Amino acid sequence: MTTDKSTRRPGATPAPADEEGGLFRRAMADARPLERSVVEPVKKRLEPRARFTRRDERAVLDESLAAPLDATEGGSGDSLSFCRPTVGRRTLRKLARGKFSIQDELDLHGMTVAEARESLKAFIAAALARRLTCVRVIHGKGLGSGHGGPILKRKVDVWLRQWDAVVAFVSAKPIDGGTGALYVLLKRS
Repeated sequence: MTTDKSTRRPGATPAPADEEGGLFRRAMADARPLERSVVEPVKKRLEPRARFTRRDERAVLDESLAAPLDATEGGSGDSLSFCRPTVGRRTLRKLARGKFSIQDELDLHGMTVAEARESLKAFIAAALARRLTCVRVIHGKGLGSGHGGPILKRKVDVWLRQWDAVVAFVSAKPIDGGTGALYVLLKRS
């Protein structure tokens, strides 16, 4: 057993760590570092996207492809439309065609009637405070409501008509949720 005498005090016994270190250095004496040839791949960061957006867009696409042509949106009978007397037909038609910029949206899926009312009320108030003119409200199509039909859809229809700040609303285009969503036009302040 050989130890480096220059680092040891005279008369002291070699420490076990010194012995192991010496053994390791002798074993590695002829070792050479490897050339680094492996290049780490650059991980692309995915763009964040709403969790429900892809599923909802896919569901709308599947529904529009599966439905017969005469049953899509226009003649289905379950589209909603409302306007105050101060709103012209041209403005309502423009709203129905999705020509207004959607400045914000609220999704009511999964809420109870009470939760939905409070959320919608707060959303409209916040939109007015921010001076927004057109928003989208997603109430869903009531597919989980059973034979009673879409509960939130009917309630949202009633609530929006009661608020003077809402001057018009229509069911959205299929790409924006169809009869499961509304374009809502708000009073300009």
